[in-house]
Amino acid sequence: MIAKIFFLCCACASVIAAPGLFDGYGYAAPAYAAPVAHAVAPAYAAPIAHAVAAPVAAVHAEPIDPNPAYSFSYGVQDPATGDHKDATETLQNGVVHGSYSLVEPDGHLRKVTYTADKINGFNAVVERTGGSHAVAAAPVAKVVAAPVAIQAAHIGHVAHPWG
Repeated sequence: MIAKIFFLCCACASVIAAPGLFDGYGYAAPAYAAPVAHAVAPAYAAPIAHAVAAPVAAVHAEPIDPNPAYSFSYGVQDPATGDHKDATETLQNGVVHGSYSLVEPDGHLRKVTYTADKINGFNAVVERTGGSHAVAAAPVAKVVAAPVAIQAAHIGHVAHPWG
């Protein structure tokens, strides 16, 4: 029995060792060439440095007015809305003088006259003059858009191919 097993092992070994049986149909194993690379020595250029002059701040001192002065006024006269007002103000020698006026809804004229300075602060005098009739604003006409008539879409029946 050992002779049969020995003979079978020798037959298997000879079959495996036979050339061309398990060579992969003549294809060679892939071969890769190493990449061609040349190492270049690094070269660094010296940085270019230029001397920069420090900026010189140009200071132009504005002349300070020790006694500033101003004056303004405006007025609104709108008969469509009934808005009537005026205002004036002036500054002379450190003292502000001004006034404003407006027409109140009941028709009275309110006028405020004021002065303001660093010593006395703000002082106002309120005067109410005029009649007692109310100033009515112009009537506003109401505009209503007419409704738009929309026709309903026609609904038709469609025959389906499946029944």
